[in-house]
Amino acid sequence: MSVPQLVIEGLHVTVEGKEIVKGLDLTVGGGEIHAIMGPNGTGKSTLASALMGHPKYEVTGGRVTLDGQDLLSMSVDERARAGLFLAMQYPAEVPGVSNANFIRQSLNARAGEGNEIPVLKFHRQLQEKMKKLNIDASFAERYLNEGFSGGEKKRNEILQMSMLEPRIAILDEIDSGLDIDALKIVAEGVNNLKSPQTGFLIITHYQRLLNYIVPDRVHVMMQGRIVKSGGRELAEYLEAHGYDELKAELGIEDESVQAGV
Repeated sequence: MSVPQLVIEGLHVTVEGKEIVKGLDLTVGGGEIHAIMGPNGTGKSTLASALMGHPKYEVTGGRVTLDGQDLLSMSVDERARAGLFLAMQYPAEVPGVSNANFIRQSLNARAGEGNEIPVLKFHRQLQEKMKKLNIDASFAERYLNEGFSGGEKKRNEILQMSMLEPRIAILDEIDSGLDIDALKIVAEGVNNLKSPQTGFLIITHYQRLLNYIVPDRVHVMMQGRIVKSGGRELAEYLEAHGYDELKAELGIEDESVQAGV
């Protein structure tokens, strides 16, 4: 199997008539962990949603390819079948659909008709993954995210990712609101899945997640574009000095995009 590659070139994204992402370039390959950091409102979550194909986010310029294929021309389900995965900041609740059924249907949809995973094989794999991630077996039969705590929802996203084994996984502020135990489980899921067949794009505000997941590259996003890239030491610098000092160093004025996007 070829090594995956996500290539973003000059990406522009508009939300409700306002440009949020303003010419972003980034390449993520298999076996790599890239972290995007930045203040609120810089377009980090907009980037994640646009890559996955959310209809609210209009791509107005640029090019994105996954394994050489035009990602932007694909529907959301086609992007998922191609191996793109998004762990959302706020996972939705789906009453009446169990976690086990949701994950199995997702696997079967990606595999295509005639290649469905046998029920016994699926449940064996699911139990193995849950045990490895220290997730209670009862998760399998609970309705998707219904009544879950914030930490349980994030653990569930990692379980789905571990079962689907995507080619490129985007984690949008997966560490938001987590206690230290849940944070370690999230990190363990990423570290266990890291291989030449999977690349990661991790979006986060805080350096603490990167204490447990060592990124190959750290990118700072401000005003809708990447303004600085480096190694793990860049995240440590931001933790020590904050974003204002970096803004002053780069001559960047206050953010002009909407908070929370």
